[in-house]
Amino acid sequence: MSAKRGSALERLAVRDGRVVDPTGHRVHLRGVNIGGWMNLEHFLAGYPGTESGLRRAMAQRLGSRATFFFERLRDYWFTDEDAAFIAASGLNTVRLPLNYRHFEADDRPLEYLERAFETLDRAIDCCARHGLYVILDLHAVQGWQNGDWHADNASRHALLWVDRGYQDRFVALWREIARRYAGRPVVVAYDLMNEPLSNAPYGRFGPDGGYQPDWPALQNVYRRTVEAIREVDPEPIIILEGDDYATRFAGLGTPFDDALIYSSHEYIPPATDPIAAFPVTIGGRFWNGDTIRRQFEEGEGRRFSKAHGVDLLVGEFGINIAVDGRDESAKLAVFESEIEAFEAAACHWTFWSYKGIGPMSWVYAKPSSAYARRIAPVLAAKAKLGVDFGWLAGFPARVQGPIDALGDAIEEAIPGLDRAANRRYLGQAAIAGYAAEQLQSVYVDCFADLSEAEIDETLASFALAECVERTSMTALLRGWVRPDQASSGEQS
Repeated sequence: MSAKRGSALERLAVRDGRVVDPTGHRVHLRGVNIGGWMNLEHFLAGYPGTESGLRRAMAQRLGSRATFFFERLRDYWFTDEDAAFIAASGLNTVRLPLNYRHFEADDRPLEYLERAFETLDRAIDCCARHGLYVILDLHAVQGWQNGDWHADNASRHALLWVDRGYQDRFVALWREIARRYAGRPVVVAYDLMNEPLSNAPYGRFGPDGGYQPDWPALQNVYRRTVEAIREVDPEPIIILEGDDYATRFAGLGTPFDDALIYSSHEYIPPATDPIAAFPVTIGGRFWNGDTIRRQFEEGEGRRFSKAHGVDLLVGEFGINIAVDGRDESAKLAVFESEIEAFEAAACHWTFWSYKGIGPMSWVYAKPSSAYARRIAPVLAAKAKLGVDFGWLAGFPARVQGPIDALGDAIEEAIPGLDRAANRRYLGQAAIAGYAAEQLQSVYVDCFADLSEAEIDETLASFALAECVERTSMTALLRGWVRPDQASSGEQS
């Protein structure tokens, strides 16, 4: 069944591992992530580096106008009009990625910021008005759960797993969230932690080869958090993601709570790499619809959900369409094949992402917009350096060459290192870390001399009415959410 448009949303629950409505009928969650809203992401908004680093740089240069900048960016990014558009496209769910720093300052731990909850309340109310369920996703957590920019991590160290203080704050924030939203059917589920890497980031470097999750550490944090939520609200659905960026599940053990479901993330080469057509061969492997289906069915997330008889949410997947749209037809064919695979397995899904400057965005700011024109020097520098961690495109040759040369020297001096991991993290530390933070000053310069009125006019480029809609994606989505398809298939 689908969410009821124009009427009160029903409280959903988990019964025998399945998401159901109050009558016991299965409900299929289909939706989109609102990435870049209360957890900024560099490739969606066009800035370099991490959100926290950018906020510091903007505050130092713009003073109080920096606060105005980020508030207006947030306010234009997701509005009542956006919720209405998503609902009109037939989807019934949004996943809201959140950064803990919006809710709690590091120098005042456990003191929660009412302004952030007011912002979140407004968004949830918008979703409720338009019949959209909300999944709250803690995307960037205290102490960092992985070493990447989407965890707002400039240090590359994931300290959550080794610091009890960070863990206590993480658990306490979830308890506070659950206390505030207990009894609100619109908040359908809590996704505790986005893409954990429990042995992060350097555990994969050892001569024994391969990354090995610290399963006891992950299980401990998950269990403590679920117990804390249950103290204030025994009912909500809780989502646990697999380790290694939501791809590894073998060590999670038997579900320990009756209202748990699990989440995998499914990013595949034909969806993110440049392609001219689909089917396509990438790196010697042939990809078509059957390949995508087999890849998903054989993945740890799907196998775990079948083995334990629990629902699986594909919390993230998405397509990177070239800025000029030349590969849109091929990428949409990949997107449809992915949805076909998830639908055949009756898995819930929320794709990445709703809005941005173009890459992986359903709607995006016009290339001719005031914002795009203003940050053009930043986008050019980002492309030249590959500071977005080579995400979606890889590092340019002039950058990859020195990384490889230094990687060779390191691997010669330290035998047994995993070559791919060595170059990945070396490049990330040097380019996505150091170089990106240096480039933030160029982004700040783009706005330094603007008045608040001029900042507002520039950021209005992200208002839905000013954005470009990928109408072919909208049409594809509407084809998957007809009422006769709403609860098709059975997870087994």
